Amino acid sequence: MSEKTVGVIGGGAWGTGLAQALARGGHKVQIWAMEDDVVSSINNEHVNKRFLDGYKLKDTITCSKDIVEVATGKEFIIVASPSLYLASTIQKIKDVPNIADGSTVIASVTKGFVPSDNGPKLILETMESVLPEYYKDCTVYVAGPSHAEEVAMGKLTGLVAASLNPKNSIKVRELLRVPGLMVFSSFDVIGVQICAAAKNVIAVVYGALDAIAENSEVFGDNTESLLLAAGLNEIQAIGFAMGATHAETFTSISGVGDLDVTCKSKYGRNRRFGQDLIKTDMLSKFENIDDLIANVGKIGYLPEGAIACKYVHEIAQKKDLKLPLCNGLYSILNKETTVENYLYQLMHL
Repeated sequence: MSEKTVGVIGGGAWGTGLAQALARGGHKVQIWAMEDDVVSSINNEHVNKRFLDGYKLKDTITCSKDIVEVATGKEFIIVASPSLYLASTIQKIKDVPNIADGSTVIASVTKGFVPSDNGPKLILETMESVLPEYYKDCTVYVAGPSHAEEVAMGKLTGLVAASLNPKNSIKVRELLRVPGLMVFSSFDVIGVQICAAAKNVIAVVYGALDAIAENSEVFGDNTESLLLAAGLNEIQAIGFAMGATHAETFTSISGVGDLDVTCKSKYGRNRRFGQDLIKTDMLSKFENIDDLIANVGKIGYLPEGAIACKYVHEIAQKKDLKLPLCNGLYSILNKETTVENYLYQLMHL
């Protein structure tokens, strides 16, 4: 494949790891980051010391604090901004000439939900509500079991490029077909986005159970598999209630695959957050879930599942869904119950 120009909007771990994979495939990549130290370390030392330390980056990757510069003249834009800041980030690039005229293909790897007056919105819906009309049903969502660390190392990883526009799905799929990545197309844009967001909620619960199981005569590996299977059922229930179109979305890499790696991997921030609920009394820093979201920076890393939990709870109430794991985590983060009490009640012990 010929060299393409790519702007990665977001200099976190996942944006950096994906930029490394693209550079490995011969593409010209520029990252936008807000932090001076991230820009400096990538440009001068070819490493993202803040968010992906220890992984040497291709010297063809550059970084800038100027988001308009990074978006200008690129054939592809990949948005890797946290969900909390997604809309405001897209607002900054929507008038760039190659985006204003629709000539740039835009994809996102952001996970989660975005609040609105009409309830939680998905990632592509949020982006398309800000972008020029041309992008309606034409943006692409990329997800799958893909921790940034292993993507940066080039370890074989599967991804799904989902879009209602088949040409753009194929374009992004081909862009990402670089050493270390296997990419598949999907039309189930809602299902893939729900899997990517809701699995983080399940992973927080899984991490808490895993921490308790270390010294438990009641909980063990069998219990964790029980929880993982129950979690997949809840993700599927949310997906179909929101308009997912393909059952196989939930049994493929964007569903069970992404859930499995998020729950079990040593790199998982959501798993870590669940463990910290037990091991470090993390919730003592916050009054309730709203306080946690407003001050999420106090955690020291970003557990998207803690944020997504609030919006999954809103969806469950609106759609009248029974989601014991997701709603239980909401009660825990809102300080209505404790992890231990909740798990024992859930397992009828």
